[in-house]
Amino acid sequence: MPFAHTSRRKPRRWPLALRFIKGSIHGVILIPVILHALWTVLIVFLNRKSDGDLGLPPSIIPSLSIVVGLMLVFRNQTSYNRFWEGRNHLTVVITCVRNLTRTILTCSYTPPSPNTPSPSQQTHTSDRASTERVVKILAAILFATKNHLRASSWGACTLVPGAPLTPHGYTTGETEYGDLLPHGLVGLDHRGVGIPLQLTFFVEQYIKKGVEKGWFHPPQASQMSAQVSALVDAYGRMETIRLTPIPVAHLIHQKQVLALFGMVLPFAMVSTLDWWAVPIVTLVIFTLYGIDGIASQLEDPFGRDKIDINLDDIVEDIRMEILVLVDEWKRVDDVAEETGGEVGGEADGQGDRAEWFMGRGVGMMGVGTTGRRRTIPEIKFFGIED
Repeated sequence: MPFAHTSRRKPRRWPLALRFIKGSIHGVILIPVILHALWTVLIVFLNRKSDGDLGLPPSIIPSLSIVVGLMLVFRNQTSYNRFWEGRNHLTVVITCVRNLTRTILTCSYTPPSPNTPSPSQQTHTSDRASTERVVKILAAILFATKNHLRASSWGACTLVPGAPLTPHGYTTGETEYGDLLPHGLVGLDHRGVGIPLQLTFFVEQYIKKGVEKGWFHPPQASQMSAQVSALVDAYGRMETIRLTPIPVAHLIHQKQVLALFGMVLPFAMVSTLDWWAVPIVTLVIFTLYGIDGIASQLEDPFGRDKIDINLDDIVEDIRMEILVLVDEWKRVDDVAEETGGEVGGEADGQGDRAEWFMGRGVGMMGVGTTGRRRTIPEIKFFGIED
């Protein structure tokens, strides 16, 4: 099923209103809420013990509420915009990877055909391996982007598939996408070049190779290069979100205003509500600090918190999607090689649907010397059965 990981939804055993731990913001705001509740208890206690009245006019609350509300709205809206833009830029990267994968598997690496000069077996194997490698590199770019945005790096050393690196260059065990990396890749993190950008050079080199071999015509290669550029652009925009926090002056002032509002609020309620001021103030502080806490987590949408973008599942789904396409492409290529390029339906063109999907038509799949193709009804090309 497409997006099998991303679309998983566990049944909710508890209503959202009764959830206080997993996925909630309560753990982040618990300490300030408790402190403000204790402060309110102290104010009420002192007010009952003192001869005078510690209360302030309740009319000051609306004025302070407007200021606090405007600051929280600005903070929350800004943070959610960062979250939404980060998700959109991730979609751009995924779309570029899909487009490049589709074009490469469809248009590059022509299998042997009776009507075309057959390349040597070594060239045939090399072209097929390079095509498979660059498609896996496209999938690896997604994993590298995810780790780069989470500030996970390896350092300078040879990246052996299946063995990630520590910042000191030592292997530490299995990596989640080591099988997608090209053999002999040397990371340049220590010199300021991220793995995602480094991997795009392999894709660009493959496009250049495809033009030289006649797989891509110049306008098509230009369009593919534009896809690579769009991918790098989206990757850079996600970097901007990750590396550009909310200005610290704004954060300091907001925290101070929110704390001062929580300290003044009990004085405006103590005269009329007495001990009831404690739960009322606690409820108000819980609401305001909750909004602020949610905004602080939305600032960096690429983390591992429950509220962040589900990068792990999204990237894993795209990896599965790409590997399935590669396996199907290899299977079709094996059939074409075994039959000498004569695969498909009858001569009336019933096999054209599969051939069209592979992007080569008769020129790719080949026509026998008799002018008829052999019928292989049990073969399905990318799910199309003749």
